[in-house]
Amino acid sequence: MSDNGSISRRDVLKTTAAVATAATLASLGTNFAWAAGSDTIKIGLVGCGGRGTGAAKDSMKASKQVQIVAMGDLFKDRLDQSREQLKALEQYAVKDDQAFVGFDAYKKVIDSDISLVLLCEPPGFRPTSYRYAVEKGRNVFFEKPVAVDPSQVRSVIETSDIAKSKNLAVVAGTLFRHHTTHLEILKRVRDGEIGDILAGNSYYNANELWFHPRQDGWTDSEYQIRNWLYYTWLSGDLIVEQNVHRIDVMDWFMGAPAISAYGMGGRQVRTDPKFGNIYDHFAIEYEYPNGVKVVNMCRQQDGTETRVNEIFRGTKGTAEPLEGRMTINGEQVKFKKEALGDAYVREHKDLIDSINAGKPLNEGRQVAESTLTAIMGRMSAYTGKKVTREQAMSSTLDLFPKTTLEFGPMAVPPIPQPGKEPLV
Repeated sequence: MSDNGSISRRDVLKTTAAVATAATLASLGTNFAWAAGSDTIKIGLVGCGGRGTGAAKDSMKASKQVQIVAMGDLFKDRLDQSREQLKALEQYAVKDDQAFVGFDAYKKVIDSDISLVLLCEPPGFRPTSYRYAVEKGRNVFFEKPVAVDPSQVRSVIETSDIAKSKNLAVVAGTLFRHHTTHLEILKRVRDGEIGDILAGNSYYNANELWFHPRQDGWTDSEYQIRNWLYYTWLSGDLIVEQNVHRIDVMDWFMGAPAISAYGMGGRQVRTDPKFGNIYDHFAIEYEYPNGVKVVNMCRQQDGTETRVNEIFRGTKGTAEPLEGRMTINGEQVKFKKEALGDAYVREHKDLIDSINAGKPLNEGRQVAESTLTAIMGRMSAYTGKKVTREQAMSSTLDLFPKTTLEFGPMAVPPIPQPGKEPLV
């Protein structure tokens, strides 16, 4: 009980989280061996870039049951590069007539003889392919973030509820929820070892990412999709696309999604038009249901000091899950930092194990809520206004093109100006 006699968030969540964490930790000693059962799990891959190819490899490491039998991408060169990387693996079984190219490639992959699909295309496309996959009765792994605007968040939540009614498994690429060090520290936080959380700081301060120079023959739309990071309709901006990892950890450790966002951001270094219409830095103050505030920073600027972590400050100490350390009553406790590569594999293992056990995981609503928290921060920075979760959830903002996508002309929306950008 807190001083005013009310039940604290820690008390409410402690039992449930401990049971869930214990169940997850109990599975960690399997070393990704053959998952329960012996039936082959046929998998299709949508989106054959670096992350999609990595997800396919991770799924094959997670279980010998897995066979990759279908692949699809908008661009043939990306598809061919991915197939070249995967073909030497024993569990690769993609025939030429099961390798698809084009805007409808996702449908052709999902319509193939598969039971599980990996959705790793640019974020703006994911809500549509997710809905199609669930309608077709496929289990789903989809990368984060799962939406770029509130309209898409609402769609993902609705699709996740449909998946639940169909007893389908849905796991998201929020790998830290499958990471040993995070799980161990979360359990101790839930057990009250740092007391009640009073405040927190979160960071995803990194350097710039890749860019593909325009080639002869590329239309506007092809150029934007190949450089999808730099267009809000495709990525959601860096606060949503990359930084959602840290925001998901914030919401997870705080026990509920943030209720409001107040912040700023801008385009200070990446001012060249080649960087589309996104910002290069954000700083957002998030408020949680118990009044606690966590400040999140993110940036992508070369030559700057990088910092990627969280620190939660409680009445008895602090917790830094990514750093693998806590302070409890002034004494420092250090944990073995599990390699992140293991968590990339475990998220697939947990998905496959849940299918085999007939108890499918469904992380769809959870990742949609974290994605909305990130979108709230972007909306606040773009407009210069405080944004509540209710405002964001009911917002009519819809960034994805309303016409049928094809290769051709495509204008770049203006860079949002705080104080001028409307809050819709």
